[in-house]
Amino acid sequence: MTGQLLFALEVGGAADVATLTRDVAAAEAAGFVLVTIADSPLPPDGGPPRIEAGVRAAYLSRRTSRIGLAPTLHATVTEPFHLATQLASLDHASLGRAAWVVGAEHSADAYATVGEPVLTGDDLRRELEDVIDVARRLWDSWESDAVIRDVATGRFLDADRVHHVNFTGARFSIVGPLITPRPPQGRVVVIGADTLGVTSRLDVALVGLDDVAVRAEKARAEGAPLVFADVPEPDPGLLDELAGVVDGVRLHTTDVSGLIGSVRPRPTTGATLRERLGLRQEN
Repeated sequence: MTGQLLFALEVGGAADVATLTRDVAAAEAAGFVLVTIADSPLPPDGGPPRIEAGVRAAYLSRRTSRIGLAPTLHATVTEPFHLATQLASLDHASLGRAAWVVGAEHSADAYATVGEPVLTGDDLRRELEDVIDVARRLWDSWESDAVIRDVATGRFLDADRVHHVNFTGARFSIVGPLITPRPPQGRVVVIGADTLGVTSRLDVALVGLDDVAVRAEKARAEGAPLVFADVPEPDPGLLDELAGVVDGVRLHTTDVSGLIGSVRPRPTTGATLRERLGLRQEN
């Protein structure tokens, strides 16, 4: 159905590698702008171990060519410098197609995996803000032309174009700079739910279907350039209703092949995910 919306696909956290690769390839061929990959800091209940979402995205980066790759990385239980580096590396591997779904798992069991006290309320929101802010500062710590590869002098980079960060948050501090050169997009696309309390820091806000028009308007007012509705098992009529209310939809389905044949995403162009989403290039 509707060609007015951008389409994203949630591929879930339990799919085996063959299924994951098949589903993402099908979404790419159909014109979906990105896939998101769910994850949890806790092991699955039964079944085989789960491969971390960032690793799965890295695997897909060399088996796709156009679709954006957005692993869920939990800001609450992931070391911020490692998180920023992993996402920058994904952007390099995918040639500018990386995104980050901001995870905020904050159960006692999740925090126990890193030996930290549970955060809730304003403390949790502040932690998410700090991690998003420092990730962007780390991506900015290398200027776009810092790598010079001067064979004659044996210089790989211009040290004057690589900068310390000197960030102090509520629970951590980082000096920097990043150990990975600036991502091809400049800054990786940041995606998150409007319920996290950090909408002003998101490139794409995810809203639920309850009061969707009100939530979309609020997210835009708080500074989110794009708003996607989270849609479980969609029907064509619902998608038509959402056109003009949100910029895109993230679809959840157990039947990817059936879904692909029933939707018509809005065409996109550009070499990077930011370009295909119509976001400003951060170089």
